[in-house]
Amino acid sequence: MIALMTEQTDDSYPTRSSLLRRVKEPGDQESWNQFNDIYGKLILGFARKAGLTEDEAQEVVQETMISAAKHLPEFRYNPKVCSFKTWLLNLSRWRVQDQFRKRQAAGSVSAATADEDPNRTSTIERLPDPAGNQLEAIWDREWHATLLEAGLAKVKAQVAATRWQIFDLCVLKEWSVREVTEALGVSAGTVYVTRHRISALLKKELKKLERM
Repeated sequence: MIALMTEQTDDSYPTRSSLLRRVKEPGDQESWNQFNDIYGKLILGFARKAGLTEDEAQEVVQETMISAAKHLPEFRYNPKVCSFKTWLLNLSRWRVQDQFRKRQAAGSVSAATADEDPNRTSTIERLPDPAGNQLEAIWDREWHATLLEAGLAKVKAQVAATRWQIFDLCVLKEWSVREVTEALGVSAGTVYVTRHRISALLKKELKKLERM
């Protein structure tokens, strides 16, 4: 599975241009729901991995989506200037940093209490403070994981349940071919062919998801 992902370039996971065009249209709630389902999960995972609490991360998602809805009509895709991936990262990163600033403001109030107890670490000292490069690395991991999840969902809907089970056990869960044949009562040849065909389908779906 890792091999499937590493064939793509670092900035090759923007959403489809057709979806971006649709969410700019007033009243297209279905497209906006699709956009929110994909990228809301991405932003939530990013905020959590950056060190925010669940409530803080949910606030980041809400504020980022509001900002995206406001500014998407102005967004013009040009990967040489700014990709959609970078554009959405900037919106999300600003909101994450806002949450850390809020924490620090609240922590400064309780710092005096911590000073009264020499055995207690001050709240501010316990606050995560990820640097920009760290946030970009977190974003990249979450971006790749989110688009892979979307690709897998599309492929799963295209294949028979028994074939997907073989792929799931052999590729996603990394069972050996022998373990899969014994568990499902299929031949090794069936496992190899199924793995190859569904892997090829997944590569095609990821390429579709790349296109802008």
